[in-house]
Amino acid sequence: MRKLRVGVVGASGYSGSVAVGLLATHPRASLAFATSDKLAGEPVGPHLGVRVEPSTRFVPNSVAIEYADKCDTVLLATSAEVSIRLLPAFAERGTQVIDLSGGFRLSQDAYPRWYGFEHSAPEWLERAHYGLPELFGAPPPSSPVANPGCFPTAALLAIGPLLRAGLVDPEGIVVDAKSGVTGAGRQSGEGYSFAEVDEDLHAYSVLNHKHTPEIVRALGRLAMGAKVTFTAHLLPVRRGLLATCYARPRSGATARLVAQCLADTYEGAAFVRCTPPDQVALKRVVGTNACHVGAAADDEMVVAIGAIDNLLKGAAGQAIQNLNLMNGWDEMAGLDGLLRVAP
Repeated sequence: MRKLRVGVVGASGYSGSVAVGLLATHPRASLAFATSDKLAGEPVGPHLGVRVEPSTRFVPNSVAIEYADKCDTVLLATSAEVSIRLLPAFAERGTQVIDLSGGFRLSQDAYPRWYGFEHSAPEWLERAHYGLPELFGAPPPSSPVANPGCFPTAALLAIGPLLRAGLVDPEGIVVDAKSGVTGAGRQSGEGYSFAEVDEDLHAYSVLNHKHTPEIVRALGRLAMGAKVTFTAHLLPVRRGLLATCYARPRSGATARLVAQCLADTYEGAAFVRCTPPDQVALKRVVGTNACHVGAAADDEMVVAIGAIDNLLKGAAGQAIQNLNLMNGWDEMAGLDGLLRVAP
């Protein structure tokens, strides 16, 4: 059986390298090429600790489009600016594209405010499928995929079903989320050094985080008038993300109904597991493509919690899940052998 040929642009970053590792063991896909300016010319396998063809070497990012004829699908683990340039170039050649950046997650008018630039390929924004399959369905085979951000994935899977069911008020939603250091990508600044991060916890990009408009837009597809305050925090761990979402209950939103809503939404879901909210924890999901969700409610507040591995369900794992779905495969292909880091 011929395997799907998949290229990874930005393969030496955290998300890109995890994607390469998943492709190396995927039963129906294989690595076609990998790009990295830092490692250009070096063999991929030894650098990333994966088993790929020994002849496979990193190529510079600048020549990625030259490899379009050598792949069926490309994963863009790049900055938004680079993805906005490359997605149309690959898609116009008939290549399936899954973009892990924020380049195609928002409306055109949001980019100047949140990203600081005008979007240069606005005609592709509406063509891109927002790739959170549990809430928005499988991507069409011919549509480029905007792979969701890590914070939005955890928050949307937790609070989204409750909003869609009319159990919570769309206004005044608060998302308080915390992520491991790999969520920021490979950073060399002082603020991400071990001495600065260890034994600390702090908020960042307060009222200015790029995932805010993404959460608002996605929730707006589930119910009209969603308004969200989102704050991200940096945890002194490598991987893992936990989002706690607060919302006002609507009439009749009992604790039983809130829990049942999540259970009904994810019945049969391959990667989402419903648990009591106090059992949603990083160590239960890190190393897997799972999202654990749980919710509680009283007369004044609904609290919904979601936890994921930020590099798997929050990035590369979800990209492979979307790859599987858009090609009509079992969505667990290449992901069912993952083991959580902690027992």
